[in-house]
Amino acid sequence: MSADPRGRARILHLHSTFAAGGKELRTVRLMNAFGPKVDHAIVSGQPEHMEAAQHLLRQIPVRYPKDFPPLHGWPTPARLQRLARAMQGYDLVLTYNWGAMDAVMAHTAFKDAFGLPPLIHHEDGFNEDERTRLKPTRNLYRKIALGRANGLVVPSETLERIALETWDQPLGRVKHIANGIDTRAFAKRPKTDALRGVVKRKGEFWVGTIAGLREVKNLPRLVKAFAPLPEEWHLVIVGEGPEREAIRAAAEHHDIGHRVHLPGFAMDPARYAGLFDIFAISSDSEQAPLSLIEAMAAGLPVAAMDVGDIGQMVAEPNRTFVDPVPERLAESLRALAANPALRAELGSANRAKARDRFDEKPMIAAYRRLYASAMGRDTLP
Repeated sequence: MSADPRGRARILHLHSTFAAGGKELRTVRLMNAFGPKVDHAIVSGQPEHMEAAQHLLRQIPVRYPKDFPPLHGWPTPARLQRLARAMQGYDLVLTYNWGAMDAVMAHTAFKDAFGLPPLIHHEDGFNEDERTRLKPTRNLYRKIALGRANGLVVPSETLERIALETWDQPLGRVKHIANGIDTRAFAKRPKTDALRGVVKRKGEFWVGTIAGLREVKNLPRLVKAFAPLPEEWHLVIVGEGPEREAIRAAAEHHDIGHRVHLPGFAMDPARYAGLFDIFAISSDSEQAPLSLIEAMAAGLPVAAMDVGDIGQMVAEPNRTFVDPVPERLAESLRALAANPALRAELGSANRAKARDRFDEKPMIAAYRRLYASAMGRDTLP
């Protein structure tokens, strides 16, 4: 890529996937906030998953290089060299999660030889293969690969501790930037038919969640925990992924197939999150999920597994319903379902905390400062 004579910032994004998940939609929010005076190139380790691109504003200059070397493969010197050469000509390289770690290693190995731009890596959590225990070989690889990165951004205290203690990253390299959203957008009362294919009927109550239908989310656990609730309660799981049939099978096993709804992926949670009466998280692994912040901004009480930073993120009165013991997820759902006044109290506290701690304005400002500093600029637009 040749230099831009207009002096516009040119940012290369290397994603493990660009599906419409939390980290990808955060990237989109930042790109939209930076505006049309920053040029972007996006590469996905899973080229078939580029759904997050649908959320980019039309005026944002973005390319999707087709000739970029694959992000996956054996980290041979020749392959790392090809990755490094492909990073030339940009002002900043942004990498995301384990799926882009070979590119981080290539940058460290060939930064000086090829005059590569600064690189900032982002870690948002772990896949199914590291949900219970981080792999020692990957820890070592991360430690070496990140050796010349300009920054390592994490959204949670849990990941910050792992970066400092397990990956041995220096304090000055690790940047903890909390995820943020447009919290005010969730204040509107949604229409009962805001979700395609599912209409909230009078007298119904919904336990809801927004998640990729992946094994690590353990959504069959949520089905089991939900099953004892009264007939007027329905479970609505918004998202797409390979675990759809496993969720359906769990619902049939508990004889609640008629009360479990899978409407698929739905854009703009602010349009429908307020339809839920309780928000639930059944995951084996999370860090600082955006969906939780969205639920809090929508004024929802939360029943969740105590993973990542979830227990610290919810308002203090809600922490009783965040527990590491899977069986207690059902107890939390039953207690919240039986007490409308408690649901309202916790939802109000969660909304207040979301607006105070997790609005997108401080997040965008922090990323703008970090990226501009790495490029030696005073600011980004």
